[in-house]
Amino acid sequence: MPQPTDYDQYPNLTFLGVLPEPRSYDDSAAVILPCPFEKTVSYMPGTRFGPRAIIAASAQVELWDEEVGVDVHPRGIFTMPEMDLSHGTMDAAVAHIRRVAGEIMDDGKFLVTLGGEHSITPPLVAAAAARHEGLTVLQIDAHADLRDGYQGEANSHASAMMRTLDHVGSLVQVGIRNISEEEARAVPGLNTTIFYDWNMRDDPRWMDRVLDSLTGPVYITVDLDGLEPGLISATGTPEPGGLAWREVTTLLRRTFEQKHVVACDVVELCPIPGHWSSNFVAARLVYKLLTYKFGLK
Repeated sequence: MPQPTDYDQYPNLTFLGVLPEPRSYDDSAAVILPCPFEKTVSYMPGTRFGPRAIIAASAQVELWDEEVGVDVHPRGIFTMPEMDLSHGTMDAAVAHIRRVAGEIMDDGKFLVTLGGEHSITPPLVAAAAARHEGLTVLQIDAHADLRDGYQGEANSHASAMMRTLDHVGSLVQVGIRNISEEEARAVPGLNTTIFYDWNMRDDPRWMDRVLDSLTGPVYITVDLDGLEPGLISATGTPEPGGLAWREVTTLLRRTFEQKHVVACDVVELCPIPGHWSSNFVAARLVYKLLTYKFGLK
C-alpha cells in the first residue's frame, strides 16, 4: 500500500484499489479521470498531487455504502491514466481537457474528474454543455471564483466560475465565504445564485432553495475547500466555516435524486505529507458521488 508521501512512485493507481470485479473501459458505466493540472495557483502549491492522493486513499474506502445500502462498483468504475498537462500553454491545456472529456462523454460514461486546480472545470463544463442543452452548474466552494482574470491569466483558478459562465446559462454557488470587491460588484450582472456560508443556516430551507435554483441537467463541481477545514484541511486556500459532512452529502444526494446529474469534478486537494484524513474524506466523497449516481432508486 503506497504511503501518502509516495505519490510520484505510484503513477498507475486505480480508484478503489484492486476491485473484486474489475471492468474494462468498455464495460464500465463510470470513468475516473485524474487531471493533475497546476499552473495558476496563487497560494499553496501541491494540487497536482491531489488526484493520486485521492486514488491512493480510495483503496481504504469500503465498497458497501451503509447510507444507501448498496455497492455500486459492479456497474464498472474505470480509472483513466493521468492526463499529462505539464507542458504547453494554458490555452492548449484547456483545449485538451475539453477534447478528452468530450470523448469520454460521447462513449456514454459518467465522468468524474479529479483535480488539480479549479481551472480544469470550465473546459469540463464546456464539454458537458455541448452535449446537454440547458446545463446548470452546482458549485460547492469557499470562493466565488468570479474574477474576469487573475495575475494576468483569464483562465486562472480564481476565474474558474467566470469562465464556466461562458458555457452555461446559470450557476448556483454554495458555501461561498470569501469574495473580492471586484467579484461582488460583478455578481448583479451575472447569471449566478450565491448561497453565502454566513447566512445559509439562518434559513432552514436553504437546501430546498438551492435545488429550486437548479434547472435542466446539472454538472457538479466540488472544490474541497467548500467543506469545513476539520474535514478537509489539505487544500491550497483553506477558509474557516464551510459545509459539514452531513450537509454536503445530503445536498448531493438530493441533487442526484431530483435532477439529472451528467458529470462531476472534485478539485483542489493539496496533500500534506503525513496527513491522511483529508485524502480519505475526498476519496469517500468521490465514491458518494458514484453511489448517488448509480445506487439510488
